[in-house]
Amino acid sequence: MTMEKRTSAFEYAPAPESRAIVDIAPSYGLFIDGEFTEAADGKVFKTVSPSTEEVLAEVAEAGEADVDRAVKAARKAFEKWSALPGAERAKYLFRIARIIQERSRELAVLETLDNGKPIRETRDADLPLVAAHFFYYAGWADKLDHAGYGADPRPLGVAGQVIPWNFPLLMLAWKIAPALATGNTVVLKPAETTPLSALFFADVCRQAGLPKGVVNIITGDGRAGAALIAHPDVNKVAFTGSTAVGKEIARTVAGTRKKLTLELGGKGANIVFDDAPIDQAVEGIVNGIFFNQGQVCCAGSRLLVQESIHDELLDSLKRRLTTLRLGDPLDKNTDIGAINSAEQLARITALADLGEAEGAERWSPACDLPESGYWFAPTLFTNVTQAHTVARDEIFGPVLSVLTFRTPDEAVAKANNTPYGLSAGIWTEKGSRILAVANKLRAGVVWSNTFNKFDPTSPFGGYKESGFGREGGRHGLEAYLDV
Repeated sequence: MTMEKRTSAFEYAPAPESRAIVDIAPSYGLFIDGEFTEAADGKVFKTVSPSTEEVLAEVAEAGEADVDRAVKAARKAFEKWSALPGAERAKYLFRIARIIQERSRELAVLETLDNGKPIRETRDADLPLVAAHFFYYAGWADKLDHAGYGADPRPLGVAGQVIPWNFPLLMLAWKIAPALATGNTVVLKPAETTPLSALFFADVCRQAGLPKGVVNIITGDGRAGAALIAHPDVNKVAFTGSTAVGKEIARTVAGTRKKLTLELGGKGANIVFDDAPIDQAVEGIVNGIFFNQGQVCCAGSRLLVQESIHDELLDSLKRRLTTLRLGDPLDKNTDIGAINSAEQLARITALADLGEAEGAERWSPACDLPESGYWFAPTLFTNVTQAHTVARDEIFGPVLSVLTFRTPDEAVAKANNTPYGLSAGIWTEKGSRILAVANKLRAGVVWSNTFNKFDPTSPFGGYKESGFGREGGRHGLEAYLDV
């Protein structure tokens, strides 16, 4: 499905990835103590494909009794797992990483079906990073004495981890890999709209021979996550998701001895100076806000353009957007996939309509949206001020707000004028300007002349309402160690 009525003789032919590569069972249980089991009360829910609205599978819905069972299994497994030499734990992590690489095509198709993002992204971005995180932290498992956290850093115990739906398998890797490397055991709850890749990972753990109870996967809605976070025998809570839920978690954990890390929302500024290479910057802008349909906490959702190049850059950006292809996420030509859920689509739609009502100028390329599924056309807002809702609130969709600035100081002031502080981008040919501006930005990650580049060796996290703590790199070990 193109966003432009082309007259070229060289039209794209569909190039769909085969669904046959992955077997989806009609129903899945909870993964507790190395076995799949039904929920104690027998409750189930359905997970659907966002691009077609078809039901993919029925999944067990965990209640408090199931959460308790999973935490007890993790506690029991902790004694032996934490006592293993780091080199032995590393073997399991290396094995998991290799199995993920071997089964990456299956996992990419499964993730695309359950999440709605294009196969090009799951295949080329998500899965290589998932394997890389397990490889990286496998390397740390026998070197913890040299990580800078003391001569004999100890694991915390049972980690309760709650992850979002935008990068289901990658967020799992960010959480589980460092937890296991440092000797902790895990109870993980995936998002209710994207449980399938986590349940597939449970099978990877069994294939790798991971001892029972070291990793437990409980599926369900927010109530299961709340029960896990509040469980008295959980020593560490790690959450990635919305700022509102993060604040609630902080209140729940306050006054306990639980260690907490939160990776929350963002309203990242992508700053383009007048000496930036325009075409390169346009590619970075597109990647920054339309990657994963803008459903990225560190998305570059605010574009700050130096006034003198505003018109030239905007013309180039609009021209580029007309070439993006929206449609079947399993088609290897697709750039823009489906929005993850009807609920998220309604939120994006409401905020975009509000932007228009408040006087910002809305633009989208010509775009035919599929009849079934959850879809939203890539959208630009111009004539935006800092008072507009679309410039302040996290939309979490393919919506870009464009603002202008005249001086570097004004760019910094506008970029920092947000309750969030997760990411930012700087586009300029001057290295001195990159360093000068980056040092003034209150953002956990600042990219220069690129955007959305991730690496397991590099820490990721935010300031202010974007959360606290770091995931990835040596810094990511600290959250799982008693230091």
